[in-house]
Amino acid sequence: MKEYLYSTDFIDCNNQNVIDYAYSIIIKQDSSDIEKAISLYYAVRDDILYDPYHISLDREKLKASYTLKSKRGFCVSKAVLLAAVARVVGIQSRLGFADVKNHLTTETLKKIMGTDIFTYHGYTELFLNNKWVKATPAFNRSLCDRFSIKPLEFDGINDSIFHAFDAKGEKHMEYIKDHGRYYDLPLNDIIESFKKYYPHMMEKYFSEIITNFEDEAKPI
Repeated sequence: MKEYLYSTDFIDCNNQNVIDYAYSIIIKQDSSDIEKAISLYYAVRDDILYDPYHISLDREKLKASYTLKSKRGFCVSKAVLLAAVARVVGIQSRLGFADVKNHLTTETLKKIMGTDIFTYHGYTELFLNNKWVKATPAFNRSLCDRFSIKPLEFDGINDSIFHAFDAKGEKHMEYIKDHGRYYDLPLNDIIESFKKYYPHMMEKYFSEIITNFEDEAKPI
């Protein structure tokens, strides 16, 4: 379990800005792990704007420290940041991934992606009270209010995953494939899946970065 507290290439919890951010959220050091996890979850959920229009697969831009600095990210980068701040305060964390079908995706985003399938949607798992609990900090509250989406809450006990239906009772997110859990970001796997689902995007936006790197993160 020690590896879930280590700093990694992407979950760079040894970065001073990440450390300072985590401790700025956790005011009471004698708080329980669940109380700390709840505070960290809501901070990452709402401090970092969800932005699916500027997705980058550049290694530097997927680091927790970069997401914190830019104050915006998509599901994967926000999950990485939550994992990092959790490790800062001694909470074991890992990343989980799944393919989801977004029944409420905007026409603009669907046109860009060419599909309503979000492959390798990222979330965080936190080890609390001797069990892994899922936390999904992707959609900030202001975004949810704008699109009539129920904001995801987190109590540190129950899994926090996308709602099947929105506030109006219409279909929202449907989980269609589980990709497992990882101690660090599996960038190679994500890139291969992006090639399959978004070939035109990969060719237009990401061709210059899909070369010559190794990814040591392995599924658990």
